[in-house]
Amino acid sequence: MSEIEKVNCLIIGSGPAGYTAAIYAARADMKPVMIAGLQPGGQLTITTEVENYPGYPEGTQGPEMMEDFRKQAQRFGTDVRWGYVSAIDLSSKKPPYMVTVDEKHKIETQSVIISTGASAKWLGLESEKKFNGFGVSACAVCDGFFFKKQDVAIVGAGDTAAEEATYLAKLCNKVYMIVRKDEMRASKAMQHRVMNTPNIEILYNHETVEILGDQAVTGATMLNNKTNEKVHLNVTGFFIAIGHQPNTDLFKGQLDLDTDGYIITQPGTSRTNVEGVFAAGDVQDKTYRQAVTAAGTGCMAALDAERYLAAKGVH
Repeated sequence: MSEIEKVNCLIIGSGPAGYTAAIYAARADMKPVMIAGLQPGGQLTITTEVENYPGYPEGTQGPEMMEDFRKQAQRFGTDVRWGYVSAIDLSSKKPPYMVTVDEKHKIETQSVIISTGASAKWLGLESEKKFNGFGVSACAVCDGFFFKKQDVAIVGAGDTAAEEATYLAKLCNKVYMIVRKDEMRASKAMQHRVMNTPNIEILYNHETVEILGDQAVTGATMLNNKTNEKVHLNVTGFFIAIGHQPNTDLFKGQLDLDTDGYIITQPGTSRTNVEGVFAAGDVQDKTYRQAVTAAGTGCMAALDAERYLAAKGVH
């Protein structure tokens, strides 16, 4: 059996939250070890242009930005490792906690910062994958700006879809809202807002057959599931707003999660209900889901963990 490694601070997951936590933890001499996860750098690595993160006046590419974050974390001494956490045992409710990496390597840690993020739910089309970042997006707030004065479509029927549709309507010439059933799931207030926005057209009982284009999106084919009639939309942007799934399977039954599976943190902190375990970024935030807010909570988690370890006398 391989020897158990002992660390003071283990960061699970990368992305803006994980890397910011790493920068602060490393500068506080906590010698953090980061397990980057199956998608090192998080969702921003599948994002092309990032123009809303402070400090990049000309904008930047998502993967390049995550490289900058990683280099900064490593510059201060973060041990960034490629791999994934396959198991964690928090049953003692008191550190140290045993973590298994890649199903074989054991790490015993005095504190844990969880920054495993959330994954957008997708329709499952090949064309959706092909144009992801080239006209297909799961974040209207992130990418709507690139479709100013253009025609776009958004798929979804809940509050998020309604909110993103009205956001896009301020920027875009026309917004087609694709709703699978004959009604929306969104709250009445959000439905009224959509219906009172003149440049939103709701296509009830429609499903996406294919997203079209060559290098980027140029249109989409819809199917009316009542009449079986196909409809072609001339759009340059195609947004998916059918929800996000927090990456919390590892923590089910061990941490308090809300009804959607997001980790519950104590208000104004990154603390979970288990001592020495902190959560940052989209894994605990279903409201904002922005790189800058994720980075902010990453900072909070590192500071909370530092204070926790200091109070325990762990150096």
